[in-house]
Amino acid sequence: MFYLIKNTLEPCKKLTPKAGGAQYVAILSSEEWQKNCDRFDMGIELEINTSEIHSTKAEVNYDSLTGTFSIPDRSNISAANSKFAFALDEKGIVFIDDTGIVQELISNITKSKRWSSPSLERFLYDFLEQIIYRDQAMLERFDSELDRMEDDILAGAEENYPKRLSEIRSDLRDMRIHYEQLEDLGQELEENENNFFNNNNLRYFHLFTQRIARLHETTSALRDYTAQIRELYQSQLDIKQNRIMTILTIVTTIFMPLTLIAGWYGMNFRYMPELELKAAYPVVIIASVAIVVLSLVYFRKKKWL
Repeated sequence: MFYLIKNTLEPCKKLTPKAGGAQYVAILSSEEWQKNCDRFDMGIELEINTSEIHSTKAEVNYDSLTGTFSIPDRSNISAANSKFAFALDEKGIVFIDDTGIVQELISNITKSKRWSSPSLERFLYDFLEQIIYRDQAMLERFDSELDRMEDDILAGAEENYPKRLSEIRSDLRDMRIHYEQLEDLGQELEENENNFFNNNNLRYFHLFTQRIARLHETTSALRDYTAQIRELYQSQLDIKQNRIMTILTIVTTIFMPLTLIAGWYGMNFRYMPELELKAAYPVVIIASVAIVVLSLVYFRKKKWL
């Protein structure tokens, strides 16, 4: 699929990159790129294998700028990333994509963007913005979920939070790495080492880099928040265990003298005078009850109960 960068992206059936004129955007599959790469006169032999793409990055060549994208699925960050490559020079950009995600992003641009000053730089800015335009809302959802989780833990409802907390922490780690790579990519574009871009338009890349930096800071802060909630969860477990141990200690303390009495009079020595007394049994009962009551009163006074 080919587009010309005019007031909007205009689809065209036939593209002649070497002829000059309007800058272009091309979307090719890996197979199409291998067959037609010479048409774009970028002086590179870029062999694309999506299984070998592991990150988002850009590399400066003598007469081109090449790179790859590895984009997490915002609806399921732990799923496999969407991967594609690109090559650009001053005439335009070629995306090498077998997933269909580039076409989806560009379709969104054609539906929503019109430019008073069209340029390759402005297109790249809008393309990169399409990758992250829902991310602020996604991070806000994470923040709200962590807030609810914290409130529930403080209220004593510690259901399945360790597992969910680990999932959120893992997702935030993946997004933080993604933002770091996008920030490096934006800085590489802003550097403009090959002078492919108009210096007046480098501000677009600067704006994008600043936005990515804010998203990165937010993600790092949320990941720190998950650590705090995990510590809170552990402290609540410790408090609950301490309460259980306190109750067990109190029960043991109350029944210790009763155990002593039972053990003492269970020895059944022949000349134990209490065994011959008619009042011995009720006296022992009364003494045992008194010990329990006095112990409970004492523990209540000390606020151990």
